[in-house]
Amino acid sequence: MFRKSIKLIAAAVATTATVFAGGAAAQAYPNKPIKLIVPFAPAGTTDIVARIVADQLGKELGQSIIVENRAGGGGSVGTNEVAKSAPDGYTIGMATVSTMAVNPATNPKIPYNNFTDLIPITNLASTPNVLTVNPKVPAKDFKEFLALLKKEPGKYSFASSGTAGIGHMMGELFQAATNTDMVHIPYKGAGPAVIDVVGGQVPVLFDNLPSSKGQIDANMQDPTKGMRLLAVAATKRLAAYPNVPTFAELGLNDVNDPAWYGLVVPAKTPKEIVDRLTAAAIKAVNNPAVREKLAQQGADPIANTQVQFTAQIKTEFDKMKSLAAKRNIKLD
Repeated sequence: MFRKSIKLIAAAVATTATVFAGGAAAQAYPNKPIKLIVPFAPAGTTDIVARIVADQLGKELGQSIIVENRAGGGGSVGTNEVAKSAPDGYTIGMATVSTMAVNPATNPKIPYNNFTDLIPITNLASTPNVLTVNPKVPAKDFKEFLALLKKEPGKYSFASSGTAGIGHMMGELFQAATNTDMVHIPYKGAGPAVIDVVGGQVPVLFDNLPSSKGQIDANMQDPTKGMRLLAVAATKRLAAYPNVPTFAELGLNDVNDPAWYGLVVPAKTPKEIVDRLTAAAIKAVNNPAVREKLAQQGADPIANTQVQFTAQIKTEFDKMKSLAAKRNIKLD
């Protein structure tokens, strides 16, 4: 009986020590630099939003944020690295429609579970999606472009940030809504895709506005350069491009969804750390300088709650799962 009591007391002391240690670690957080994994190549929209927010987030937390790109698998490689990292708040990741909805909806072999292996922090920002073409494509506007696709099914190809990425799925939504046929050319990120569309290797691109904006603006200055903007996925026409219609105006409501970019941490990250990160991220996004930089890139600041971001992820996942079934999109 005596020995049993000693064991119970020892167990209680050990449990108390563990809880105290965990609480102390959370209380001291952060006491070293934090790694922010961007699961796509540099110069894409995810990378742009991450770097705009990272500097101010580091200031709010009192530690530097080191941005690391881990491209591959439509974002699944980098996201899996986040999911498998120690749940201590020192490895956080960028979450997108691709990583939290499209990949899980299309790839039965994806190495992480988007609902159980990751904890949503906040949606940092959303951006319009865009349809652009190389200037040599003989279409001055969307109507002429659609006529080209209808006339020669299968002739034109479109680039995206990767197989089952948001650009790819946007292209699939577009084809389903317009009854057209194009060939998909996937890249390891929006940056490389933009380069090849500008260079004429691929004529069409479905992308997020920030990673395409520089080349869209170049085309506005010189119609022979950059990429021609034909339509935007946004709630209303963009002030910078008032003559370019939204997909909703064109009768393509299913294609008219913006993209979003948030933060996630590994599951089992202590609540105190999650709350600290959430508060700091929301404060960082609401910083006037950060909001201005996001706006300059065509991004809208969001900074919503964990509950709201979790609901967004579920809604997008359900939509992409339905699309994948209709278009027979599968990743092996």
